[in-house]
Amino acid sequence: MKTRSAHPVVVIGAGPVGLAAAAHLIDQGIEPLVLEAGQTAGATVREWSHVRLFSPWGELTDPAAEKLLAPSGWTAPTKERYPSGGEWAEQYLQPLADVMGSKVRYGARVSGVSRTGRDRVVDADREGQPFVVHISTADGGEERVLASAVIDASGTWTIPSPAGGSGLPALGERAAADRITYRVPDLKDPTVRTRHAGKRTAVIGSGASAFTALAYLADLATSDNGAGTKALWILRRGISGSTFGGGEADQLPARGALGLAAKAAVEAGHADAVTGFRTEAIERDGEGRLVLVADDGRRLEPVDEVIVLTGFRPDLSFLSEIRLGLDERLQAAIDLAPLIDPNQHSCGTVHPHGHRELSHPEDGVYLVGMKSYGRAPTFLAMTGYEQVRSVAAAIAGDIEAADRVELTLPETGVCGGAGLFDTPEAEQAGQGGCCAAPEPQPVRLGAATSAAQAPTEEAATGGCCRS
Repeated sequence: MKTRSAHPVVVIGAGPVGLAAAAHLIDQGIEPLVLEAGQTAGATVREWSHVRLFSPWGELTDPAAEKLLAPSGWTAPTKERYPSGGEWAEQYLQPLADVMGSKVRYGARVSGVSRTGRDRVVDADREGQPFVVHISTADGGEERVLASAVIDASGTWTIPSPAGGSGLPALGERAAADRITYRVPDLKDPTVRTRHAGKRTAVIGSGASAFTALAYLADLATSDNGAGTKALWILRRGISGSTFGGGEADQLPARGALGLAAKAAVEAGHADAVTGFRTEAIERDGEGRLVLVADDGRRLEPVDEVIVLTGFRPDLSFLSEIRLGLDERLQAAIDLAPLIDPNQHSCGTVHPHGHRELSHPEDGVYLVGMKSYGRAPTFLAMTGYEQVRSVAAAIAGDIEAADRVELTLPETGVCGGAGLFDTPEAEQAGQGGCCAAPEPQPVRLGAATSAAQAPTEEAATGGCCRS
């Protein structure tokens, strides 16, 4: 697709990948218009500002963005250091948005995308029409802008997956919302800290965010005012060699350290693991505490709080008039899905991909960044930067550059997903079932790890590039 139009290319989202897309478009001589629902660049990144990334600065900045920043006197952070989400936003994303000036609009939430005068049914002269993007503004108004192409980099942060093992909210989950959170808690916030200090907290999930939450709660348990803090780690699968990620073999050391921190929390007795547990219901006891009930009838002892970290899903509602080609399982582009399938791939085994794999039946629309992966958890910032470099080149008509996709990702065991790996511990051991559901058995793993194995603050508290 070659675009030299009177209309800008609309980029949805001023996060890391959205701003990188705008930088690459500018580098190609194409006018971008970045529409950001929040009031700052990296608004969703700031919502996990307390979490330290498991990628160092050298893997979190985009070359075209650095080129754009250079004349402003911006100084690149130390490449080997691991920033927090807040530092990523303040030291890189906001300065990048600032140099783009009026090309970035804040308080502009995209509510719909279509072709001008054409709903998704109409074929006649469809590709000849510009895109129309409807915007809801912060003051309650509505606007529309025309676009030559649309790059959706809005991420998946706004739709966390539920606690229910079936993909639906567990029965009672919504009613228990006052004691459930779907984000890694900021235990430096006094209000949040009070909710967990000396309390029993269930952590549902098996990825980097769950590792981080377990490490935070373990730190709280050993602090001056944290006595009695206990985590209950709920795993839908059993304990295996990959449960704690790549460890010391991970080519992203900080990401490997997350798994070691979670393992240390369990081994030190700060967390108990309950395996093969798929939450079907969340009930309250007589004191208002929460009781988790599995689909096999098992009931856990009451907990005070529940942290659900089971992944995220793309918001496709505002794209309902656009012809998308999505994989029926992952909700990723059809050609991309086999390359990122968490049943087969980790972050480090994702094949290089660009504009062709990101294309949809609607020419000129691209879902990039975390949103491009749909429900797959195997995304890294480097992937998104390479995606938008390719997409910007394709929009500019430089297909040779767009097809020249080269990317080497670090190997990992952290980014395994559900599917083939999501088997109860008994099934993995080849055991048969029984008529009566067994009592839940928390699992302890050997002796505590040595202090030498414990990750430093710089590396322990991971997170992911979602935004």
